[in-house]
Amino acid sequence: MVSGPHSPGVIGALAATLLGYGGVGVSVGPTTWRLFIEVGIGLPNAVRGVSGAVFPQWARRAEERGFAALSTIDRVAYPSYDSLTALAAAAGATRRIRLVTGILLGPLYTPVLLAKTSASVAAISGGRLTLGIAVGGREDDFQAVHRSIHTRGRDLDAELELLHRAWAGEPVEGSPQPVAPPVPGGRVPVLLGGNTEAAVRRAVRWGEGWIAGGGGPGMAAPMIERVRAAWKQANREGEPRIGALAYFALGDEAIRTGAENLKDYYGFLGEYAEAVAGSMLTSPQAIRDALPGYEAAGVTELYLDPATASLDQVDRLADAIA
Repeated sequence: MVSGPHSPGVIGALAATLLGYGGVGVSVGPTTWRLFIEVGIGLPNAVRGVSGAVFPQWARRAEERGFAALSTIDRVAYPSYDSLTALAAAAGATRRIRLVTGILLGPLYTPVLLAKTSASVAAISGGRLTLGIAVGGREDDFQAVHRSIHTRGRDLDAELELLHRAWAGEPVEGSPQPVAPPVPGGRVPVLLGGNTEAAVRRAVRWGEGWIAGGGGPGMAAPMIERVRAAWKQANREGEPRIGALAYFALGDEAIRTGAENLKDYYGFLGEYAEAVAGSMLTSPQAIRDALPGYEAAGVTELYLDPATASLDQVDRLADAIA
């Protein structure tokens, strides 16, 4: 469990009991509070120059240290590792930890192949995959795969419909046979990203919930309220899963190289890349202090993405929230 400087209250505790939320324990002064938020750790799949051989080691260590999930970030026009391939490597090295794409840029992928690949990872992992998916917004990613950025919303809508048909074992156009292997539960759980009314609609229709693409709990909170309101209006059962992402680097060398890595990855943003690098959580206390804010905003699962690929980051993060 995670604890922080305020109690989640009776409602939060009841929701955690009913929905099975986990967390981590943190002492603040003389008191330890328990927060009902799951904490996952990212794979370093987008750290430039990382060896893919580290992914199984990273995944095993994350599972041993009790993280709820492993996540990835997604981009095409960058020398990063493919999200689902990286998670497949993690699946083969683990048995319990969940796997999340946070966030896969759906319109960049051929829908039938995405259905097949995601179903394959879900089946190989025993149903541990959650597909976080959104429209994307970087022009270079779309140019690299010869797709139009201007139709990405419509393309994602069509893709989500095809994914669910394929996961259910229905044939798709051009194939008289199903294109995907059987998926545990009949479908891959989905979290939708994005900050528009269309994203809310997709989350309610197709998803288990919504996932923020960064920016901190203050920026995510209004969208979380919109998703939850639409969820209730649509008479969806239970509460939506709400995910969020944040970068971290712990240790002097990790902070230095992590800042360089983020400025490189977000270089297309110009001066804003400095702000992204400056948003890293860079101390155990900063991480502990951040957790209550995410929970207060309504986040149920937080994915802390490493800004550097040093394996010691898994233990440093686990120790920070232990």
